[in-house]
Amino acid sequence: MTTAALLAATAAGAGVLGAWECLATAEGGRLADRFALALAPLARARREGRAPSGEERRRLALLAAGSLLAGGWLLGGPLVGAVAALAGPAAVLAVVRARRDRYREEVRRGASAAARALADAIGAGHSIRGAIVETAPALPGAAGHELRIAARALDLGEPTEAVVERLSLRAGCRAWDTLIAAILLQRDAGGDLPALLRELAAALEAADRLERDARTATAQARFTAWLVIGLPVAAAALAELAAPGFLTALVAAPIPAALTVCALLLQATGLVAIHRIVRVRRP
Repeated sequence: MTTAALLAATAAGAGVLGAWECLATAEGGRLADRFALALAPLARARREGRAPSGEERRRLALLAAGSLLAGGWLLGGPLVGAVAALAGPAAVLAVVRARRDRYREEVRRGASAAARALADAIGAGHSIRGAIVETAPALPGAAGHELRIAARALDLGEPTEAVVERLSLRAGCRAWDTLIAAILLQRDAGGDLPALLRELAAALEAADRLERDARTATAQARFTAWLVIGLPVAAAALAELAAPGFLTALVAAPIPAALTVCALLLQATGLVAIHRIVRVRRP
């Protein structure tokens, strides 16, 4: 056995021992708990619609930048890793915004169930305050979470008008605006509120069915568009895995670099166009 081979074997053994030591240290320091704490704002954004605080955003941005740096370094080298790390804060903001949008969409879709539950409670003899407090614990999902926030505020003695108006602001959609407007109008002018809420619930359910039908009818076209957009990215990743350094060599010369930049710009334009085409516009 040569000296070089012996040194290589010794280095490999030391590397294995070092890796085990790092794992033991990470387990002792409860690294998983720290990661869970850092990612908790993302869970709250999806479950409660809450935006992360400034400290939480900084922690998430550092975590995303470190992850992208490591991944980019492994795939394309230090330069690719550094460029990917710069996108960490923007990626965090995009993920938080997407999760909050999903929460608000769930709140919007729950407006019909909330209207029907409130109609049943009011029809059973409860006041508006009593109906909110009564239906909030039983209503699932994001709409139930918003009603439970309103119910806690009512239990603390806040005025009904202030609570329901804040509920409308938190929901931020026409369905809840109409629901709250019906409640306030009935309180001031009277009328058959349970019947009105049931009609509103039926109209909202019909609108949701139409939207689902439209998305089903365009599902194949949307999938084809996303597939066409993703094929060049997948091909570049496979080429880099098959021949490490391919992406670095691609941008080393001026002409290939210019063509690559143009391709990326066209890809970004396609992504924006698809997003705007498939987005459902709601006032």
